[in-house]
Amino acid sequence: MISSVRYWFLVALVVIVYVAGMFVTLFENDSAQFAVMAMRMVQENDFINLFKGPQEYLDKPHMHYWLAAFSFKIFGIHDWAYRIPGILATLLGAYSCYGLGRLLYNKDIGKFSALIFMTAQTIVLSNIDVRTDAVLTGFTIFSIWQLVNYLEKGSLTSIILGAFGAGVAFSTKGQIALLVIGICILCHLAYTRKWKSLLSWKLIPAILVFSITIAPMLYAYYLQFDVHPEKVIRGRSNRSGIFFIFWEQSFERLSGQGHGKNSSDFFFFFHTFLWVFLPWTILALLAYWFRVKTFIKLRFQYKPQYEFVTLGGITILFFIISFAQFKLPHYMNILIPLYSILAASYLHSLYRYSKDHPIKIILGIQYFVLSLVFIFVLLVCFHFFKFDKIYCYVILMTLLAVITYFCLKREAYYMRIITLSVYSSLLLNGVMNTHFYPQLLKYQGGSTMSQKVKQHQIPVDKIYKVSERFTWALDFYNKRPVQIVSVEELLKKHDVWVYVNDEELELLGNRGFHWHQKISVDQFRITRLQLKFLNPHTRQKVVNQMHLVHLD
Repeated sequence: MISSVRYWFLVALVVIVYVAGMFVTLFENDSAQFAVMAMRMVQENDFINLFKGPQEYLDKPHMHYWLAAFSFKIFGIHDWAYRIPGILATLLGAYSCYGLGRLLYNKDIGKFSALIFMTAQTIVLSNIDVRTDAVLTGFTIFSIWQLVNYLEKGSLTSIILGAFGAGVAFSTKGQIALLVIGICILCHLAYTRKWKSLLSWKLIPAILVFSITIAPMLYAYYLQFDVHPEKVIRGRSNRSGIFFIFWEQSFERLSGQGHGKNSSDFFFFFHTFLWVFLPWTILALLAYWFRVKTFIKLRFQYKPQYEFVTLGGITILFFIISFAQFKLPHYMNILIPLYSILAASYLHSLYRYSKDHPIKIILGIQYFVLSLVFIFVLLVCFHFFKFDKIYCYVILMTLLAVITYFCLKREAYYMRIITLSVYSSLLLNGVMNTHFYPQLLKYQGGSTMSQKVKQHQIPVDKIYKVSERFTWALDFYNKRPVQIVSVEELLKKHDVWVYVNDEELELLGNRGFHWHQKISVDQFRITRLQLKFLNPHTRQKVVNQMHLVHLD
């Protein structure tokens, strides 16, 4: 379907875009927060207790932080080191998409599934704004692939690897991993009627491997919380870490209890999907629609040329997570591998059966998506954050010329769809990772202030803050969490620096504090962009400032 040379060339370009994003400053809140939590593990040599600032952390299990801490141990405490486990997990996820697509269909669909997965917008973003979802997604689809392989071939190795993958995924984010894996496997069993596979003795070593894999996480939870019922977590004492991760966690997410409610919109993930799966959104929607029609027409009778893992998993899981009262776009990441395989199988069927009319329509849609990317890239480079180097213009124009060449090149429609869609993702995220994000993060006060701290050789152990407001970026790049102190305690200290916002600076002035040196930087919540900020003519109207003052 696609030549090996072109395929691996496109994969290599995607990896280059990933690597370019490795060296971008960490985003607040989650990426910088999780990096600080892993950093504290290494610095304090405490791999049992999780802390979010001064508070003990129950929300997510340990695996993501252990992997980041392990990377810090090997490479040192750097932002790029923090991102390494997430990128490796994404590559594992891509290989697993290939493996599952090949198992359910054929090698071409497997290869295309991996390519779609790697270039889906939310997956590319998850490798620069690294949260727990990169590791979760990679090991979840790995587990599904291996367990389906066991159901199809009875392989002992596969069921053991599947159990291991499920254990790592569960140790990364809890019950959602088992929910996704379990529903996908049940969908496959229900469609293929291979229920006898559940009666095999091979389940015993698999359960044992799963138990051993999750044991370190459970033991850490036990030591931090179960042994200390006196600890008050989110207003409650007697919190069991083991009971939380096996029972309470997902119900808190669904009800909003403990996290608050940020969206009761049942259709939140429907409109979120429109951008998280770009540039493949329309292809995936068409694939889903026609696959539903096919199964209804067949009355869900088993046909070896079809599979129900992807369609069933997507449908049931999408419905369940839409009821959650606490929703964020990256909750969709765990479903992206299923969408990738479904979309790849649909496009391959159009190619295989020479359905030129729908392929032409999809190609026209992908041209439209590419044109939107062109327009956005030009806005980024010539308006939002203008290029300031001549070579930047040269590189951009070269890229645009190459893409234009492939737009005009006469070749098979399906090949154009694949190539242009991948180039859309590469162009967008290449510009974002190498230009947009570095410019944007100049407005993240904590990371910018850390550069000032280094320039002025300010001792990081003498920097304080007068509120419990989180300062993750400053904490990480100073390699030391900013100490919290009350205003009254601050009166007793001399020769110290205080990190404050405008309101806190005014408070210090009103309380009689004096300073002879003040360093100020711009501050904006860069993960919540708005047009007034992107427009350079109105940007200063929404930008605040952070200050570091040296008290007399």
